[in-house]
Amino acid sequence: MNKRNHYNEVIHILQELHKAYPTYNLGKHLATALDGYGDIWGMTDKELEYALYKYKSQLEMDVPHTDESEIDRIIKDGMDLDNILKQDEEEEDY
Repeated sequence: MNKRNHYNEVIHILQELHKAYPTYNLGKHLATALDGYGDIWGMTDKELEYALYKYKSQLEMDVPHTDESEIDRIIKDGMDLDNILKQDEEEEDY
């Protein structure tokens, strides 16, 4: 029988997180992954594994914006939201 060991999976995910994000401490990972779960005292290893897996997936999807011109464009567009909304309304009229 090949039963998944959720405890070992949790340890494995934490090791992957440490390797991928060495500047984040363990407390930051756990606090962020478990935010919103309320009382975690009775949380099962399976539930913890799922929470960490979901958190890790979200981190991996968060793409940093390193291109300064892209960041400047985002800021400029954010300062001129009225214009953007007007453009969207005009496009819908077609």
